[in-house]
Amino acid sequence: MFYVYILYSQLTGKFYVGQTNHLENRIERHNQGQVSSTKNGRPWQLIHYFECNSRSESMLLESKIKKRGIQRFLLDNNIEV
Repeated sequence: MFYVYILYSQLTGKFYVGQTNHLENRIERHNQGQVSSTKNGRPWQLIHYFECNSRSESMLLESKIKKRGIQRFLLDNNIEV
């Protein structure tokens, strides 16, 4: 199982989208500052995640969300922040 996840930082007011096959571990790494692109926004809050059957499916969904814009994607899909 693979996951596409959306995080939010109250500190910076920014969203982050990523994909992984170990969701809890990956979020922990974000909040421990082990991911260079998110270390300045800690703590990160999990807003939503999607389950995918394969890595390729998760990569396609991640790309789709990034192209649409994370906040816009959330609004379009009625996902509460």
